[in-house]
Amino acid sequence: MTTYNGHCHCGQTEWTVKIGEPAHVLCHCDACKLLSGGECTLNTIVPKDDFKITKGDLKTYTYQGDSGNPVHCYYCSNCTSSPYHHQTVLGDKYVVRTGMLEGAKDWKVALEIFGKDRLGWAPEVAKTVEGPPPS
Repeated sequence: MTTYNGHCHCGQTEWTVKIGEPAHVLCHCDACKLLSGGECTLNTIVPKDDFKITKGDLKTYTYQGDSGNPVHCYYCSNCTSSPYHHQTVLGDKYVVRTGMLEGAKDWKVALEIFGKDRLGWAPEVAKTVEGPPPS
């Protein structure tokens, strides 16, 4: 496991996350598109004990996920960058935004999820599943 550092856009919030294999999971779900304003988000799923806020405080926004369970989105109260989500259906795991981690520009894409919601012009760049990640 390697520890990676992340920070929000304004620098008010910082965190660390332990990740085994550095790779992105692209999420094409409609909620990620609305929350990010982009075509997809870059993520990985980690045990919550492997994620630590080291500076600042986060606010929370909660919505109902496709599973019918709550999804808690954590974001910087100043610039609204969102370092992670807790999809309660995943138990004690967090969905961490890998695009906000130092060095992540060089990571490969391991998987694409919610391929059914991919925008028509977006190319497939890795193995794709139509819905959530396999458990």
